[in-house]
This record gives sequence, C-alpha cells and structure tokens, in this order.
Amino acid sequence: MPYICTMISIQAFTFNPFSENTYVVFDETNEAVIIDPGCYSREEQKTLTSFTENNRLKIKYILNTHGHIDHILGNDFVKDFYKVPLLVGKYDVATQRSVKTYAPVYGFENYREAEPDQLLEEGNTIKFGTSTFKILFLPGHAPGHIGFYSEPDKLIFSGDVLFEGSIGRTDLPGGNFDTLIHSIQQKLFALPDDVIVYAGHGNPTSIGEEKITNPFCALSLLK
Repeated sequence: MPYICTMISIQAFTFNPFSENTYVVFDETNEAVIIDPGCYSREEQKTLTSFTENNRLKIKYILNTHGHIDHILGNDFVKDFYKVPLLVGKYDVATQRSVKTYAPVYGFENYREAEPDQLLEEGNTIKFGTSTFKILFLPGHAPGHIGFYSEPDKLIFSGDVLFEGSIGRTDLPGGNFDTLIHSIQQKLFALPDDVIVYAGHGNPTSIGEEKITNPFCALSLLK
C-alpha cells in the first residue's frame, strides 16, 4: 500500500514467505531508493520492477537495514536489474554473508549473494533527489542493524527493531535482548513522538504510540 509523507512518497510491498516489507521511497524528483528488497519469486520481482517503471522512478541505491535472509533475498536481482550500488551496515556484513549457508534449508535454493558496494555507520547520510536519510545504529536484532531516519519527513525505516506492539526477535545469531531494548529506548525513543516507524514486518506505527503501549519496551514499564 502507498504512504504519502510531507516530502517523500513510500510504496510498501509484502514479499516472500516471511511477509517482509520492502519499501520503494521516492520524492518529487523521481529519484528513489529501495529498502530491504525481499522479492524472490519472478512474480514478486515483476511487481517491484513494474511499479518503478510505471512511475518512471530512477533508482539510486539499494539499502539494507540488516542482513537476515528475508530482507535481502532480492539484493542480487535488484542490483543487477537497476545497476545501482548496494549499501549495508558496516557491522552486519558477516550476517549477510552467512545467508548463503542456510538459504537452501528454507527452500531458497536459487538465492544468490550480492556484494555490498558501500558500508554505512551511524552519522552517515544518504541523499537522493531532495531527500536525506541519516543512519542510526540499532543493534540487538542483528549485530550491525541500522535504521534510515528522515527528520524533515518525520519517519524512520526501522527494519526488525521496533514493530507495532512488538520488537524484533533476539534468539538469532548475534541477537541480544538487552542491546535491542537499549537501541529502542536510547535511539528510537529519543526521536519525536510523531515520527512514523516503517518496520520490516507489519503496519506502520509511531514513536509516541510505542513509548506508551508497547508491552516489551514502553517507557511506562520503567515507572
């Protein structure tokens, strides 16, 4: 479903058996980025490319919040199709490279690894069109997990850190519950309450809503 922000537009797709959210983000210049391409089947790949072609979007970057299989299944296809660089978190390369060892176990025999072209860390910025994302380091679900924050548009792409009424799992290699809660409460909850959270699964939510109601990390639980 499409979401319209103050300066940028967002098209969300739900791909692969993990129901992962892939986002195409673009502004009035028609420059765009693709966040966490989870498209694996030919039908999913066609859905993505048809949208960008029909809207005459110029893809500038592929961005990964983290390297778990459901978020990177389409990296190789998208990188090859659009001929654009892949940007990933500096500390999550090992997570991404491990996917080829277990992809067949989940039935993804045709998974192909894509090499990153640029490594990102907290404080870096990504520019496309007239828009800018600031990188936030959000470990806990994955050791090198990052988020993409647009202050003017009051939104963040949080990957699998914070969900509507839930949080990312921490029982995967490199996961840590205390680290995840710290990322949420010290980094995400430091953002304004009206910032919209676009997560790796499920519906958008807001920082203010999760501060109050999230049963895993609400600040009210500290009182």
